[in-house]
Amino acid sequence: MTARYGNRPRQVTVFGGSGFIGRHLVQRLAARGDVVRVAVRDPCAAQFLTTYGDVGQVAPVAVDIRYAGAVAAALEGSDAVVNLVGILYESGFGRRKNTFEAIHHQGAANVAKAAADAGVKNLVQISAIGAEKTSRAAYARTKAKGEAAVRAAFPDASIIRPSLVFGPEDGFFNLFASLLWMSAALPVIGCSLPRLEFPSPGTGGILPRLNIYGDGGPRFQPVYVGDVAQAICECLDSPQCRGKTFELGGPDVRSFKELMELLLAQTGRWRFLVPLPFWMASAMAVFLGLLPKPLLTLDQVRLLRRDNVVGRRAQTFSALGITPVSMEVILPSYLARFRCGSAARQARQS
Repeated sequence: MTARYGNRPRQVTVFGGSGFIGRHLVQRLAARGDVVRVAVRDPCAAQFLTTYGDVGQVAPVAVDIRYAGAVAAALEGSDAVVNLVGILYESGFGRRKNTFEAIHHQGAANVAKAAADAGVKNLVQISAIGAEKTSRAAYARTKAKGEAAVRAAFPDASIIRPSLVFGPEDGFFNLFASLLWMSAALPVIGCSLPRLEFPSPGTGGILPRLNIYGDGGPRFQPVYVGDVAQAICECLDSPQCRGKTFELGGPDVRSFKELMELLLAQTGRWRFLVPLPFWMASAMAVFLGLLPKPLLTLDQVRLLRRDNVVGRRAQTFSALGITPVSMEVILPSYLARFRCGSAARQARQS
């Protein structure tokens, strides 16, 4: 049930509402009866969101989160705010350059300060697992600075840190699945080089074993986008969530190698998995990072050096009363288009 204020429904402003997580969140908020203002850079491109509600219920507005005045204007009359804005790589030039500092730190600060000044009841800030001021990755450092700025301006804000988010429009499984059309191999980033491992005394083994992938690279705890959207709704509804930080991960922890194996299983294809140590990935990222939409950057390689899993002492889905969905349930619904002909026919017959 959505919150109501007197005789009117709750008005929620969602920054970055046309993005991957945003579209799922807006759809849920509209279905609950909230009036949703979607603050985005390109409101024309976000017009598809208006179909999620009744006439006038969902309204995209033009806002650049880097400018405090524009953010304050977008929050006028709002009861609750969600900040989803984030970037995976820096882009642009001059004053129009999108930097981690401008988006993750200053942008988050602008939203929190404006929300406090406007008397907003609830604020939810989306961060990321691994956000630390001492991280080697600028992405994680600025996420941490953004969290601190939000806490300073709006102490009751709820902060959500998801692991790798998957779903129909995700940029992970869809990216690597698209490589299946043009490549005979998939990378396993973060693996060590192949090495011989000799059996330990007392194990009964005699011959050495060739370990190609080491520990399989960094570990992830992929979380379904619908579960993240539901967690945001719970934080908006529950006073018990105010001032708390939640780390969200799915029911399974998988290495990079295991995720690639899962992708191949879901698409019914075979590809050679190539071990790609961090030093080699860094060398490739130097060149790939020069592309307008880079496949890999040095900062992303630095980010991958740390496992992306929920902390042992973190508050998780259980504190929100949500049971996360596994990848095996959701992946077939949107990876079917990448299946080869025979595998696709078998999937339809089953």
